[in-house]
Amino acid sequence: MRKNIFVRLWQLWMRELAFFSRRPMMLVVMFFAPVLLLLFFISLMGAGLPTDLPAGIVDEDDTSTTRTLVRTLDAMENTDLRYRYSTFSEAREAMQRGEIYAFFHIPRGTTERALGQRQPKIGFYTNESYLIAGSLLMRDMRTASEMIGMGVSRQTFVAKGMGDNAAMAAVRPIAIEAHPIGNAVLDYSVYLSNIIVPGCIMLLVMIFTPYTIGLEWKRNDQRKAYNLAGRSTTLFLVGKLIPQTLLFSLMMLLCDVVFYKYLHFPCRGGLWMMWGIGVLCILAAQAFGVFVYGLLQGNMRFSMCVCSLWGIVSFSISGLSFPTMAMSPLLQAAAWLFPLRHYYLLYVNQALHGYSILYAWPSIVALLCFLLLPLLTLPLYRYAFRHAKYKP
Repeated sequence: MRKNIFVRLWQLWMRELAFFSRRPMMLVVMFFAPVLLLLFFISLMGAGLPTDLPAGIVDEDDTSTTRTLVRTLDAMENTDLRYRYSTFSEAREAMQRGEIYAFFHIPRGTTERALGQRQPKIGFYTNESYLIAGSLLMRDMRTASEMIGMGVSRQTFVAKGMGDNAAMAAVRPIAIEAHPIGNAVLDYSVYLSNIIVPGCIMLLVMIFTPYTIGLEWKRNDQRKAYNLAGRSTTLFLVGKLIPQTLLFSLMMLLCDVVFYKYLHFPCRGGLWMMWGIGVLCILAAQAFGVFVYGLLQGNMRFSMCVCSLWGIVSFSISGLSFPTMAMSPLLQAAAWLFPLRHYYLLYVNQALHGYSILYAWPSIVALLCFLLLPLLTLPLYRYAFRHAKYKP
């Protein structure tokens, strides 16, 4: 009996691989799409952070102090003061045309007011329609203006007879040190690529699973496959999905090798731990696709739409783009229904912090619960094999 099961599984696997060979688009989805995604994000964020963002300067004062401020701002990594404007209106119109992301405005008399301790006002304007560019330039402009302000105050205190240390203590009584945990260099690729690329692979798995199962009904071969599996729905699903699981798992391993061995992204928990988590998430995504297709009784297109919608929403609710803890309690509870949310928590736990996997046991249990979803639809599959027709 055991040999018979293995023979049936082998026949189902060979049948599935032969089916892949007759449909090159499937190989494109399983091989080339993940590789292209990986290359795209590596090249897109190869520098870690956007650098040399175009900005403008309006220096109506034009003194040695303001020129020092401009040189300080231009020397910052994210800012490129490539445009100079004579009036505020010219700079504003340039930003509205999309030529620059921000501009720095220094009114006339700024240096005189600063030396006279009359608290001058300078302005910086950013286009927050481009969130990342606007935020980075805002940070650079704020830092540069505070540095110059402290420098002017320090020179004033020294001129009044205070020592260098005392003047510095008066200007900056508290020294602030920043120690980013898990991503010390603030590399955007470390933060985004590690979640977006595996998330896209999981999205492909969710869509691909009901598609390949539904093709049996579309070709009217479902009863043939069912008989080949010995009229066992479980054996059919295992034989149908194991080749896909292996291929997508290899793609996940490729991503982990590139991220943690080639690009040297933080990975305190180890490469194989992250790959194991990725494989568990692939199995969870497949289980979800099997569950949806079983509920919809052979409606392949509707099943693919539901899975694609579920996978796309997971990018927003997983905590990647917006903190889940800041969402409403209802959405916080709903986040547990998305496999990518658990991958994100396990990635932070293992790769960034290197804690014991025991601290992330709720996410492990949740992913294992996803694997039980197909059991709920096995009776529906048995009915579908006998009676359901393909619904175009």
